[in-house]
Amino acid sequence: MAERAAEPVPETGPPAGLRGSLGTAGIVFLVVAAASPLVAIGGALPVMMAIGNGAGVPVSYLVVTVVLLLFSVGYAGMSRHVAGGGAFFAYVTAGLGRVTGAGAVGLALLSYTAIQAAVYGLAGAALGGTVAAYGGPDVPWWLWSGVLLSVVAVLGFRSIDVGARVLSVLIVCEVGVLAVLIGAVLWRGGAEGPSAEPFTAGAFLSGSPGIGLMFAVACFIGFEATAIYGEEARDPGRTVPRATYAAVLLIGGFYTLVSWAVVVGVGADRARTAALDDTDGLVFSVAHLYAGPGVAATMEILLLTSLFTALLAFHNTIARYLYAIGRGLLSPLAGTHARHGSPHVASLVQSAAAAVVIAVFALAGADPVLQVFTWMSGMATLGVLALMVLVSVAVVVFFARTGVDTRWWHARIAPVLGTVGLVGVAALALSNFTTLIDGSMGLAALLATLLVAAFAAGAVPVAVRRE
Repeated sequence: MAERAAEPVPETGPPAGLRGSLGTAGIVFLVVAAASPLVAIGGALPVMMAIGNGAGVPVSYLVVTVVLLLFSVGYAGMSRHVAGGGAFFAYVTAGLGRVTGAGAVGLALLSYTAIQAAVYGLAGAALGGTVAAYGGPDVPWWLWSGVLLSVVAVLGFRSIDVGARVLSVLIVCEVGVLAVLIGAVLWRGGAEGPSAEPFTAGAFLSGSPGIGLMFAVACFIGFEATAIYGEEARDPGRTVPRATYAAVLLIGGFYTLVSWAVVVGVGADRARTAALDDTDGLVFSVAHLYAGPGVAATMEILLLTSLFTALLAFHNTIARYLYAIGRGLLSPLAGTHARHGSPHVASLVQSAAAAVVIAVFALAGADPVLQVFTWMSGMATLGVLALMVLVSVAVVVFFARTGVDTRWWHARIAPVLGTVGLVGVAALALSNFTTLIDGSMGLAALLATLLVAAFAAGAVPVAVRRE
C-alpha cells in the first residue's frame, strides 16, 4: 500500500491536444450509440427470452441497471479527481498502481477491438443481405465491412463534434421507432392485455436468470466510455458524471420498457415459446403485428444504422485509448490534428488495425455471424466486465487511501456494493461462457486465455521495468 501511495496519480487536468465542445447530451449520444439499442433489442432480447428467463427479462435489465448505477457513483466521482483520456487505465492506475493499470490497458484494447470486430462481422453480413434482397450485388460480407470501415475512418479522423452530430441524428431515429413499437403494443393491448407479470419474482427466477443477467449486461457495453471524452467536454467535472448517470438510466429504462412491450406483445405465458420459435425475427414480427409493415421495415433499415453507430462509437473509444497510451509510452500515438483537434494518428492506427482484423477473419473463411460476431462479442463482454471489476476495486482503494472524498455513500458504500454486484455478474458470465459464445469448452478456454494474455502483455513489461 505504501508503494502505491507513492505512485503519481495520472494527469489531473486536461493537457493541450484534444479539443471538443461536447455537452452532457453529446456524450450520452456517443455512449448510447455504442450500446446500440436496436441491435440489443432485435438480437439479444429474443435470445434472453429463449434461453434465459423468458418473460422475466425486463427485471434482468432492471437489476443490471441498479448494479451499474452503483458502479457509476464511484466511477463518476473519480472523473473529478483523475482526468485524462485513459478512463479505465487512468482509474485503475490511480487506485491499484501502474502495473495493474498497464494490464488494464492491454485488456481494454483487446476487449474493445473484439467488440468492434464482432460488429464489423454482423454489420457486413446484414448490409450484404439487405443489398442482395433489394436486387443489389451479392458479394462477400467483408467487402461491405470494408465500405463501412472507410466511412468510420473518415468520421473518426475528424473532430468528435462531427461524429457526435451524426450519431445523435441516427440514435434519435432508432429510439423513435422503438418508442413507436412500445406505444403500438400498449395501445392495442398486446396478446393478453398489459400485464405486470414480467416484473414478478416468479417470472425473473424462471428458466435461467443467470443467462438473462449475463446478456443484459452485454447490452450495456459502451456506457462506461463517458469518462474517455472528458478532455473533449465542456466542464468535464460536471459533464462526465451527469452523462454517466444519464446513460445508465436511459439505456436501462429504455431496455426495460421495450422488453416489457415485446413480452406483452407475445403474451407472458408464451414469451419463451415465441422466442424459441422465431429468435431471429421476433421483435420485427411484433412490430409488424402491432405497428404495421412500414414500422417493421423501418426497423430493419435502422438496424443497419444502429450497427454503423456502434462501429463509429467503438472506433472513437479505441482511438482515445491509443491516444492515452501515446502520452504515456508511445509518443507518436499522441499526435492531434491541428484543425480538427482529434487524435488523428491514433484514429488512423485504429482504422488500420480494424482492416487487418477484418482481413484475417476473411482469409480464415470465418462465418461473420456464427463465429466473428458470436465469439468476439462474448470475449469482449467478459473482458469489459473484468475491467469494470478492476475499476470498481480501484475506486474503493483510491478514495480510502487519499481521503479526497469523505462522503460515505459516494466513496465507500456505493462503490463496494457496485463491486459486489459486478463480481457476481462476472462470475455468471464466466460460468455460462460457453453459452455466451455458443461454443465448446475448449474455445471458451482459448478466448479466456487471450484476455489473460492481453492483461499480462500490458502489465509484465511495466513490472519488469520497475524491477
